[in-house]
Amino acid sequence: MGFNGALNVAGSYYAATASPFAPLPPLAGEAEADLVVVGGGATGLSAALHAAKAGLSVMLLEGGRIGWGASGRNGGQIIPGLRKGAVELVAMLGAERARALFEVAQEARDLVAGLIAEHAIDCDLRLTGHLLGAVKAGDLPHFEAEVRCLEDVMGYRDAAFVDAAGARALVDAPYHGGLVDRRGGHMHTLNYTLGLARAAAAAGAALHEGSVAVSLQQGGGRVRVATASGAAVNARHAVLAGDALLAGLCRRVTSRIMPVANYLVATAPLPDPAALIPSDMAVSDSRFVVNYYRLTADGRLLFGGGERYTPDPPNDMAAFVRPHLETTFPQVRGAGIDYAWGGLVSVTRTRLPHIGREGEVLFAHGYSGMGVILSTLAGKLLIEAIGGEASRFDQFAALEPAPFPGGVALRGPLHVLGMLWYALRDRIG
Repeated sequence: MGFNGALNVAGSYYAATASPFAPLPPLAGEAEADLVVVGGGATGLSAALHAAKAGLSVMLLEGGRIGWGASGRNGGQIIPGLRKGAVELVAMLGAERARALFEVAQEARDLVAGLIAEHAIDCDLRLTGHLLGAVKAGDLPHFEAEVRCLEDVMGYRDAAFVDAAGARALVDAPYHGGLVDRRGGHMHTLNYTLGLARAAAAAGAALHEGSVAVSLQQGGGRVRVATASGAAVNARHAVLAGDALLAGLCRRVTSRIMPVANYLVATAPLPDPAALIPSDMAVSDSRFVVNYYRLTADGRLLFGGGERYTPDPPNDMAAFVRPHLETTFPQVRGAGIDYAWGGLVSVTRTRLPHIGREGEVLFAHGYSGMGVILSTLAGKLLIEAIGGEASRFDQFAALEPAPFPGGVALRGPLHVLGMLWYALRDRIG
């Protein structure tokens, strides 16, 4: 099970409240398909669903259980856009390219909401908005500039700046102000992912669990993916959608992402959850090491806070997260914590997703904490490219991040030094 197994997804709130999903058989023998997908999270399932709808034969290989990677254990926050804000995108790409990329990314929210409606996915969807809370007064000029850039350059009018009183009306936490995105929200991310799996299977995709991909070869316009058991799929195209769990299957992928572990808890049901977040928004804050949280459908506070940059999870994940929770909400100090778990988020050096291809192998990963809805869009873009409509795919592919310094062996220690510096800045203000 390794690091991922130690992160206790089986003990998560999501696993405890998931819709029934029967185990799927592992791949056996030699198989043929138009497309082989590696990874049973939202990226891979979206790719499988859109490919099957386009008439391709699809085989998906998941090393563990469907949805038990990042897609089934994250914070469930629907945050439109990209990890880089509008101001940063314009500085990086210029106004025209930034707006074009932003407009593609904006489709993710409507795509996810549309799939939930089309396939009747019961995942506690709440399109109540997202609040980015300012933990320092010095954040406010940037927030105001961001709203102006969104409106004037991106043509996006669903964001608004709120002052301290406005933020307090949305969430009972001591923020200096905030940036509200009215198109945000939250959902039960594992139930959403399982719903995608059902939809992909209904469209004709063959899904296999317990099928760890260990080798990838391509030549002569064909791709072969073999599993640890000796089974294999021979296909015209492959999609790699394992993100932080690909385990070296493709060096071009693994050299450009850094897996970072973060930890979440869900409290016992609260006597008055609406007193904490009257707006029922998803909330995150402006720390470099972000706190993020929301209410669940059964009245719990689901809270993520703290990150570790070494491959050893804390012995007590609830105790690790509790100080972050109680700093944000001292009014619930001592509240019971019923569930605690962790997950791996993969980040890139640019904090933009890495989407691209090598021959007939396409990939998408490195969402840098924004994968809840971007992953579904990325899966769709990969299939568009396979079908010959690559203009939107190409906008992201043109932004390929550089590999981490030091290669795979040294990226961890070097990245840790940088992350610790930014985390220290959070603490000293």
